[in-house]
Amino acid sequence: MTFTVHPVPGAGAEDVLVTADGSVYTGTDDGAILRLSADGQRVDRIANTGGRPLGLELFDNGDLLVCDAEAGLLMVHVADGSIETLLTDIDGVRMRFCNNAAIAVDGTIWFSDSSQHYGIAEWKDDIVQHTRTGRLVRRDVDGTVTVVLDGLAFANGVALSADEQFVAVAETGARTVVRWWIAGPRTGERDFLVKDLPGYPDNIARGSDGLIWVSIASPKDPLVERLQTGPLRLRKLVTRIPERLQPKPKATIRVQAYDDAGTLVHDIDLVDAGFHMVTGVRERDGRVWMGSLHEPAVAVYDLP
Repeated sequence: MTFTVHPVPGAGAEDVLVTADGSVYTGTDDGAILRLSADGQRVDRIANTGGRPLGLELFDNGDLLVCDAEAGLLMVHVADGSIETLLTDIDGVRMRFCNNAAIAVDGTIWFSDSSQHYGIAEWKDDIVQHTRTGRLVRRDVDGTVTVVLDGLAFANGVALSADEQFVAVAETGARTVVRWWIAGPRTGERDFLVKDLPGYPDNIARGSDGLIWVSIASPKDPLVERLQTGPLRLRKLVTRIPERLQPKPKATIRVQAYDDAGTLVHDIDLVDAGFHMVTGVRERDGRVWMGSLHEPAVAVYDLP
C-alpha cells in the first residue's frame, strides 16, 4: 500500500480534482483555490473565491466550476484567477449551501444544494435534525435553472453515469446514493445506486476507470441514527449543547467505488495514516486522490 499525504497552505482541502496532466486542484476554508503538481511537491494559489469552495469540476476549456457554500456556483478562470458568478439564487431565494456538481458532455451542470435551513457552519445541525431540505438542481447551458429533486437528506456529491443515462446524488443524512434517470427508457424514474452505506457519504465522482467513487466521511453512528428518528425538539436541543458533547465524525479514511449497476468494486478502509474525514475523492489512472473538510492537506492512495 502506498498512501501519501501532501500538505497545503490552508485548512479543509474539502474536494479534489485531477486533470489530464496529473495536476490536482483543491479549495480551502480561507477561500483559496490551490493547484498541486502531479507529485504534490509544488502548490500554486490560483484564485480566492472570498467564500468557502467545496466541489470542483473542470470545464472543457480548462477553467474550473466551483461550488462555493457561501458564494454559489462559480466559474474560476485559471489563467488569471478571475471569478465569474454563474448562480447565487434559486427561484429568487439565495442558496444556503451549494456543495458539489457534475458537468455533462453538452455543458449542463448538475449540482447539489445541501440544505435550505443551514449553511456550512451548521452542517451537523442539518444532518442531526434531518431537515430533508436538500436539492438536486440542473443548470442548462442557456442559464435555465430547474430543481429536479427535493426533500433530500443533505444532498451532497453528484456524478453522472458513463452513458449519462442517470445522475447520482449522495444523501449524507440517509447514507444513500440516489439515482435520477435523465435519458433512455427509464427517464424520470428515481431509485438508488446504493442504499445503507457503511457511513455518511460526502462528495462522489466518476473516475477514469468508469466507476463512481464515493467518499465516506465518517462511519455509521448509532447515536446519530437514533436522533434522526427522535422528536424534532430533541434533535434541535442536541445541536445546541456544547460542541465537545455533540456527536462527532470518527477519524477514518474510507472510500468506495461502484459500477453503474450499483455493484461494489473497491472498498478502501485505512487507519492510522495521518489523515482523516475524507470528503472528496477522485480516481485517475489507478491513483485515488482524497480531500478532507478538516485536514490542511490532500492525500493519494495507489491502487494495488
